[in-house]
Amino acid sequence: MNRKATALDVAKLAGVSRSAVSLVLNGRGDGNVALESQQRIREAAAALNYSPNQIALSLRNRQSRIIGIVSDQVVTSPFDGNIIAGADAVARSHGFVTVVMDTELDTSRDEGAVETLLDRQVDGLMYVTVGLRPLHVPPNMARVPSILANCFDDRPDAGLPSVIPDEVRGGREAAEHVMALGHRDIAFLAGDSLTPAAPRRIAGYRDAFKGAGLPVNEDRVLQVGWDIDAGFHGAMKLLDGVEASTRPTAILCANDRLAIGVVLACYRLGLNVPQDVSVMGYDDEFRVAKAMVPALSTMALPLREMGAAAMTALLAEVEAAPNGKNEKNDGGGGTGAEALVPCRLVVRDSTGPVPAGR
Repeated sequence: MNRKATALDVAKLAGVSRSAVSLVLNGRGDGNVALESQQRIREAAAALNYSPNQIALSLRNRQSRIIGIVSDQVVTSPFDGNIIAGADAVARSHGFVTVVMDTELDTSRDEGAVETLLDRQVDGLMYVTVGLRPLHVPPNMARVPSILANCFDDRPDAGLPSVIPDEVRGGREAAEHVMALGHRDIAFLAGDSLTPAAPRRIAGYRDAFKGAGLPVNEDRVLQVGWDIDAGFHGAMKLLDGVEASTRPTAILCANDRLAIGVVLACYRLGLNVPQDVSVMGYDDEFRVAKAMVPALSTMALPLREMGAAAMTALLAEVEAAPNGKNEKNDGGGGTGAEALVPCRLVVRDSTGPVPAGR
């Protein structure tokens, strides 16, 4: 079996000292090692497939190079695993590894999960949730740099920074999409007020009407729930027994499952999508939105992007923190800053021009 290359091997191949290799490969070469020598060291390391000993580096830097991630249900949920995937990709590109613990929606396990990760000497912590919601932040997250993804600090002084989807903008762009197709009588089937996503998406819908100089018909805004049956019954209220001249020409939905229910209701009533009624989803749910017949136009939640943005911000704080410790000890970042990641409009087959005469 071939012996793994060492820093001394790199030094011999590059014709430099071992200390020069250490300086360059640990990012401290500028000002200490000539540029020509730095180049030879990198080339020698690449030729020998050499990588620094991470355990030795951790001892010297007093960092574990491990980021702990606590999730409420992301690991066991089919929906939001891409948040962790995005976070992990960024961590790996910076030489960190991630360790994930899932509480399976049991909030009583939050603090214990954080403590378990802290016992493993993690350099930072991230909390990830399925669905946007306020989070009662476990107090022991204050001991290392920490950040929230797809959730936000429920404390009035908002100690932890968060990365969340721009739901207001998403709701606005969904409405603007069908408006650009000529629709003006646009209904909105929302989820419920128990989650912050629904009112924010409704606010975006209202913003689109305001921007177009149009009044909002409050009878067209229904909070019905989140599942297929809720979408079906909500659409039946809007469409069943209603003359073509007075029914909405487009129905926006707060998620893709509602949109599926709306399409089923349209078929029950003999209406074609999108020729008679355009239907718009939200989330771009994997193996659902694209596979639906007709394929759903929707707003894609930026799950992977949120994870990547949150990890990027967290690692910047970890690298700046002395010995990986949270100097402020006020709940993580201490600023409570909220970063908004835009959703992406995905146009497919369920939205089309407004019917003739409307």
